Amino acid sequence: MKKLALALLVTVGVGFAVWQEPKESAAVVTEVQKPQVGFQAPHFTLTGLDNQVYKVEGKRSKPVVLNFWASWCGPCRMEAPDLQKLYEKYGGKVDFYGVNVTTSDSPEAAKAFVEAYKLTFPIPMDVAGTVSNRYLVQAFPTTYVVDTQGIVRKKIIGMIDSYTLEQELKQVLGEKP
Repeated sequence: MKKLALALLVTVGVGFAVWQEPKESAAVVTEVQKPQVGFQAPHFTLTGLDNQVYKVEGKRSKPVVLNFWASWCGPCRMEAPDLQKLYEKYGGKVDFYGVNVTTSDSPEAAKAFVEAYKLTFPIPMDVAGTVSNRYLVQAFPTTYVVDTQGIVRKKIIGMIDSYTLEQELKQVLGEKP
């Protein structure tokens, strides 16, 4: 009898160890705003260097690439030309926002950076740091790819090469990589 009880106990214990709560798929649209794959991108409105207003707030006509950067960041300098080339290639299909984390930078340095690298995509200025805080930016650069439903599809911490980012863009656009 003790062996049967022990066998039953072991079987139930193994069953619990193997069984896992079903995890939410990254493809599931949720209303929760989190800077994580599968969740709504945190909403924001920022004014750019060009004095235009830029928003991320749920569904949109085009996917958006959010690249958080600072002018003093070496990897940001290295990836800036690639971001510009991808903007020139995909700008009609994908919005590119180069979010300057101005709390870690200065508007003057950001403007000089944009001019030096001849960046033509929008540069929203996170003057108060609220957006970079909502996106939990801890390193520069940090890039998010957000689909037309407003869902984060990719988070990249650190520099990303143009080939890899282009593959991510093709995937979010539904094109073959």
